[in-house]
Parts: sequence; C-alpha cells; structure tokens
Amino acid sequence: MLGEGIKEIMNKRVLLGMSGGVDSSVSAILLKEQGYDVIGINMLFWGEDTTNSADANKVCKKLNIPFTFLDLRNDFKNFVVQDFIVGYKSGVTPNPCIECNKFMKFGLMCTRAKELNCDYIATGHYANIEFSEKYNSNVLKKANNLQKDQSYVLYNIRKDLLDHIIFPLGKFESKEEIRNIAKEHGLEVANKPDSEDICFIENGNYKEFLEKYAKFKAKEGNIVDKKGNVLGKHNGLYKYTIGQRKGLGISNPVPLFVIGFNKSKNELIVGEESDLYKESLLATNINWLIDEEYVKNKMKVKAKIRYAAEPKPAKLILLPRNYARVIFDEPQRAITSGQSVVFYDGDTVVGGGKILSH
Repeated sequence: MLGEGIKEIMNKRVLLGMSGGVDSSVSAILLKEQGYDVIGINMLFWGEDTTNSADANKVCKKLNIPFTFLDLRNDFKNFVVQDFIVGYKSGVTPNPCIECNKFMKFGLMCTRAKELNCDYIATGHYANIEFSEKYNSNVLKKANNLQKDQSYVLYNIRKDLLDHIIFPLGKFESKEEIRNIAKEHGLEVANKPDSEDICFIENGNYKEFLEKYAKFKAKEGNIVDKKGNVLGKHNGLYKYTIGQRKGLGISNPVPLFVIGFNKSKNELIVGEESDLYKESLLATNINWLIDEEYVKNKMKVKAKIRYAAEPKPAKLILLPRNYARVIFDEPQRAITSGQSVVFYDGDTVVGGGKILSH
C-alpha cells in the first residue's frame, strides 16, 4: 500500500477525513503529491458549528480536490456519546476517542468510501501502517513522532481495514514540519491550534456535560477506607477518578487517594498511594490486529493502560470469551476500569481491549 510506486498508485482513489485542521489538510497535499485521486470528507459529529467544515472545504478548493460532507450527529450520539454516559453511570471511565475511531472514522466513513468507489481511506492521525515480515501482513505501528503518536486510540479498528488505510503523517518527526508544509502551500489553517479536548465536551468539563446533557444529579454518599470506615462524604461518584487526591474534603495524617468505587452502596473508596499500584488487570472485548495464529498464551508484550502512559512489560494470559489477564512485570499505578489497555510488540500494536477490573 504505502510502499507502492507512483505509477502503481496513480488513479487509486482515497477518501480523506478532513477536520479543517492542519494535519488532515497537509495529508491532502501529501496524498496528491503521491499520485492519489483524493476526495475530502468532513464529518459533523456534534453541535451546530460548521466552522471546521468550512475550513476543510476551503482547503479542498485551494488544492482542487472534491469535497463531500457527512452529518453523523445522530450516529455519534448513539455510538460515542451514549457509551460515554453509560460508562460514567456504571462507575467506569470511558475513552470516547477510541469509540469514535472504531464506529465513525473507521466505520461509517468506510461505508461512505465504498459508496464512492474508493480504494483507501486516510486520516491525519499520527501512526504508521507497514508490512511486517514477522506477522506476514500489514500492521499498525507507532508514529515516528512519539510525542504525537496516536496508535493507542487506533487499536480497536478492524484488522481487515489495515490493507486499506493510509496515515500520511506517520513518518514525520515533528509538528513543525507539518505546519511548514501548510505554509509553503499557502493554507490559512497552517497556524490553526490543535484540538486537545473531547469534541463534545465544552471547556473539557465532563462533569458539567453529564449534568447538563445527561441529567446527572449528584447523590451524596460516604467516603470509606478499605475496611469500610467512614471518613467523609462525596457529592457524586461520577465527579471522581481513580488516583485523584485533591478535592476529597477529608483530612488524614497520610495522603489519601481514590482507589475504587462501590456503586451498589454509593461509596467512594480511598487508600494510600501504595494501594493504587496493581500487578495485573482483566481486559475484555479484545481486538487483535495480527492474525490469531501469532497470538500465544503467555505472550510477552508491552502494555499501555492509558493514552499518556508509557507501555510497560507484561504477559498476556488468554481467557475464554475474548477476555485476557494482563500481568505486569512491575505493579502499575491507577489502573482504571473503562479505559483501554493496548498491547505492543516493539512499535507494533498487536491488539488491545477494555479494562474490566484489576
């Protein structure tokens, strides 16, 4: 795919997801330069603001490529926002970007690509897809720019799509290179700020979103230690996260941290920092990005438990019904139910799943 020569890829059609930002805009430039027949698509996920769509359309006009638009707001609510709400209702911490990639960008966008007779889909994600001699197939790998690497949030895409996805930015070493390409081509989005927050949560305040949109109401309950001793009161379990220290409103000779939730008793469980460290976790809904013939019980991997975490050495114990036990070489801090654990073999993503418990 990415290793094909220019003559071979001429007239190969690619549907490029365009957010109106600099990354996807430069991706359009790169794909055109490589000889692809590019169609830009902007997908509206949330709200009424079409500024990003207008920016994407402007870039497509400047680059002389077709532009199309897809209103996916209802699907986004059903697949992504509802999963986010249900997660917090059940006492776990979801990652909506992973759900969005699975169902929207590499789900419904793929459906649209087939309708447009496209050979590939592409996005401005920072990741690589390369052929692996070891696994005898295309695999998902970390981006060269490790600070921007997004392979973690891509683990849940379908394996069969790896032959049909292009990540044009994966080989770049810095964001400055991307912005310079945009400037050289006279794109107005060259200096547009990166979007860091969850797109449907204003100002990054997820608590306010849950209360306003999902009608969450704070229900006071007890803050307890591991033995069940009452230490204070909390004002709604959804307002707390594993590992949180500040804002608990309790005094103790030794600092206390949130270490768990008892949903049935509406209790917030706290403990010392040492209680945050766990040697293993249980994961479910495992998605493999390598052929299962290469998946071995007690497989050695490096496991990453959240987007900002470093992958750490671990062993996989395969269990029935698509479960896996992940046993770390060293205990890990603040393993959080609802987040994802992603398995790496070097720079290659072999799979991942949802953290059920530790």
